[in-house]
Amino acid sequence: MSEPVTTWLVERTYSDDEQNIIILVYATTDGTRYHRKERSLTSFESDIRDTYAALEISEDELGRVTDEETQAAYAASATKMAEEHDPTDVV
Repeated sequence: MSEPVTTWLVERTYSDDEQNIIILVYATTDGTRYHRKERSLTSFESDIRDTYAALEISEDELGRVTDEETQAAYAASATKMAEEHDPTDVV
């Protein structure tokens, strides 16, 4: 397993294809790597569905951002989150 990398929440959207699915995208502060997470808005286990400002993601689970515009947007958003929040902040 590779080393964990800190990624910051950069995007939160609702799925167009399925109801009750939220898509969370976390990225590195340089915008070059990202992790996409899909989550149900409801859960049978608990009503608590916290979204954290940052996640530690294994390097081998990160995708590469190839589009320069997306990379710049992710870098700006991730940097802003890192400056304004602690990793464990619920956002």
